[in-house]
Amino acid sequence: MQKLISYPISVVYYLCFGFCLAIFHPIQWVCLNVFGYQAHKKSVDYLNFFLIKCTNLIGTTYKFENRELIPKGVPIIFVSNHQSMYDIVAMIWYLRRFHCKFVSKKELGSGIPSVSFNLRHGGSVLIDRKDSKQAIPAIKGLSEYIEKYNRAAVIFPEGTRSKTGKPKEFAQNGLKILCKYAPSAYVVPVSINNSWKMVKFGFFPVGLGNHLTFTIHKPLAVKDYDFATIMNKSEKAVVEGVKI
Repeated sequence: MQKLISYPISVVYYLCFGFCLAIFHPIQWVCLNVFGYQAHKKSVDYLNFFLIKCTNLIGTTYKFENRELIPKGVPIIFVSNHQSMYDIVAMIWYLRRFHCKFVSKKELGSGIPSVSFNLRHGGSVLIDRKDSKQAIPAIKGLSEYIEKYNRAAVIFPEGTRSKTGKPKEFAQNGLKILCKYAPSAYVVPVSINNSWKMVKFGFFPVGLGNHLTFTIHKPLAVKDYDFATIMNKSEKAVVEGVKI
């Protein structure tokens, strides 16, 4: 029944969502090329604010737990499970003070108004998951960037989204490079719940009335642990915080 009801609502939702992407694409360009990084960052923040408001039309609500645990004034590496594109929208807005930059697949770097522009020009990195030689220097560059500017990298070690909410096994390489080249960073595990329900029917129609939760876990100072410990503690915290 929900799927049937969702069809007409989804049409309205995607029209609003697409309108926001289309409007903010030239706004981003002007902000970046005329006013610089800070203006561009603000335009991305507010793009994602309006995208969240679009999801409110389909009954989606959000809750971020324990944000006070996130250290300030230091590089941050957010390590999270991945359930849908709405993970990224929410993290950009609700964690905006940390200037989140993403490790994303290269396919997202073209063809999507606003989104592709931000990924190419906003400090995130685009990697070819089939070419490890290309991925290593790209992630290394992101590590050095967050180390220099005290900003945040977001990595989804599962590699692909979980279609059922159940976490997949975490890959180590990306996080290992981030830790190696951002030695003053803190690794902050994040558990995401219910985002997958937004796309449980696929792209269309969208799931209705979902409550997305993002639980922040205890930060781990890179300098205080060997990488194996960071990896184990991060994965354990994320997985235990996911409710199936």
